[in-house]
Amino acid sequence: MAEGGTPKSAYELAMERLQKKDADAGIERQPVSEEQKSVIAEIRNFYQAKIAELEVLHQGAMQTTMDSEARAARDAEYHRDRERLTSERDRKIEKARS
Repeated sequence: MAEGGTPKSAYELAMERLQKKDADAGIERQPVSEEQKSVIAEIRNFYQAKIAELEVLHQGAMQTTMDSEARAARDAEYHRDRERLTSERDRKIEKARS
């Protein structure tokens, strides 16, 4: 039961299990400072803009390409680039947190 005698939600129970699992594994979660929050927000904004730019360029390229093989190649390239940007963003955010 949660505070006040009400039952805990599934979300609260899951979070408690994950926190216990992290504690058992020796993983400590440190709060993020205000400076880290601003750096993370800057990183997110930068990569959001890069991904939006990539998407606009991809849509333009897809509208001008009629060959199905070329469209498939451009689509695969778009997905690779988007995955690369997402990975870079996540790596930089993790670095900013530590």
